[in-house]
Amino acid sequence: MATQRHFSQERAMSSSLPDHNHPNDPSLFDTGRLKDGRIIFDTETPATGTPEKQIPQILPPAERVGFAIMGLGRLTLEQILPAFAESGLARVVALISGRREKAETVARSHGLTASDIFGYDEIHLLSERPDIQAVYVVTPNAFHAEQVEALAAAGKHVLCEKPMANTSEEAERMVAACQKAGVKLMIAYRCHYEPLNRAVVHLVQSGELGQPRLIEAVNTQFQQGADQWRLNPGLSGGGALPDIGLYCLNGARAVLLEEPGMVFAQMVSPPDDPRFTDLDETFSFMMRFPSGVIANCTTSYGAYECKDLRIRLQKGWIELENAFAYGGQRLRVARREGNHESISEWRLPPSNQFTLELDHFADCIRRDVIPRTPGEDGVKDQKLMEALYRSARTGQMITLDGS
Repeated sequence: MATQRHFSQERAMSSSLPDHNHPNDPSLFDTGRLKDGRIIFDTETPATGTPEKQIPQILPPAERVGFAIMGLGRLTLEQILPAFAESGLARVVALISGRREKAETVARSHGLTASDIFGYDEIHLLSERPDIQAVYVVTPNAFHAEQVEALAAAGKHVLCEKPMANTSEEAERMVAACQKAGVKLMIAYRCHYEPLNRAVVHLVQSGELGQPRLIEAVNTQFQQGADQWRLNPGLSGGGALPDIGLYCLNGARAVLLEEPGMVFAQMVSPPDDPRFTDLDETFSFMMRFPSGVIANCTTSYGAYECKDLRIRLQKGWIELENAFAYGGQRLRVARREGNHESISEWRLPPSNQFTLELDHFADCIRRDVIPRTPGEDGVKDQKLMEALYRSARTGQMITLDGS
């Protein structure tokens, strides 16, 4: 007992000493150093070593931004709730659902109580919960506008799943409501936070490979089932285009940092498949940008899965495999070096896009800054999709306002 007591006292004394109090102590490279309340590790490594990933910022649970999740469907249960478990800046403090029994089951699994569950008709009660600072809206597109307006009136910041709404008029209402209430509105364009997608934007914008000339973006999947809400035009606002084709559209805009001046589209739906009587199964479109870049994009509910992005530039090309997927991204970059072509593959540690997205919005709330993908960005995409549908219906090239 005396030996154990002596050891504890010795440890307590040593904990108050500087990191370096003896020549044989580990260096700051190994133990880390404190900076602005965070533990930072130096990342210098030998030329043959792999740079170490910095420890993410992690706040005590009580200091994290409190979120309510609205909608407890597949995306929430399979992706978003696990992402919160990895977050260091955000935490789930409430659920909003139209199915009380289901919400109670989810709540028990995540340490929430019956008082943390709200119905869709109880959004106004959120104003009585100061620990709920933001709401992640994960409901069908047709409900977004009314729900976001109610959340803004309750004084809550909003992270809204894409597509932002069914129409640009609804999207503009959402932006206006949040501006009037003084709350932030961010659209959940998760690819903007995925590291290799961000690397592509940086590489294109750096000019290292010259000016871009062509973009090819494909997002396809074989859609099964007939009774899901995404195949109900009243709930989804469209078929493959707003659901998965939006990634191609938004991705091209993000890479170029400019808006298209002209668009042209073609839409095909199998006549013998009743699921697509009023919906697009396959949608192909072209966007021409003022810089001269042409983006050719294809999306489909009837083709085997492909989620790739390719960019052809003056001095090389960029290919991002699984660009729009939840994971599995692989980046290859080709460039001319003397009399030969060099192709390199970029590898980064895997990361959860949803967690990065959540932490970004939580950080924006804490620091009171505009999110990287604000509501205004979603409005632009809604207007572009409406122009693309007009082109597909008329067979005409559409010149956009302001081009």
